[in-house]
Amino acid sequence: MPVEEWALIACVVFAGVWSGLLGMLTLVMHPMLRKMDGAGFTRFLAAFLPTARKAWVNWVCVLGLVIAPAVALWSLDTDSTSFTLTVFGFALTVIGPLVVSNRLAEPNYDKILSWEPDALPDGWEAIRDRYYAFNWIRFACTVAAFGLFLAALVELLD
Repeated sequence: MPVEEWALIACVVFAGVWSGLLGMLTLVMHPMLRKMDGAGFTRFLAAFLPTARKAWVNWVCVLGLVIAPAVALWSLDTDSTSFTLTVFGFALTVIGPLVVSNRLAEPNYDKILSWEPDALPDGWEAIRDRYYAFNWIRFACTVAAFGLFLAALVELLD
């Protein structure tokens, strides 16, 4: 099997796993968290975020979402539909899992982790809402990237 096929398969796998993780977060955990008061939300994230931030699967997926598309782009014919689809998928993985996570979500996590559950700061609801919004942006970007990588693979195999 040629390098470009393996690379696109890896793109699909990594984007699929990351989409699944973010889908669970946005579609299962968000409704649960929305039912909590501020103290409950803060206590939950104080337990969840330190573990989630250091989870090996996050690092593997993010590295895979950078390396696999780069290899695919290096190996694909630049005039192909698969190349174009992969470019857009790669852009979405850079925007979602990298830029939004690193530049927006991580600093927001730091704010949430600094809270005292029984003495929340003024404006805590806006910070909580940003937590939800950043997760939705990352989920949408990764699901779209998954679809683009899958379409690129199907196009390549046709």
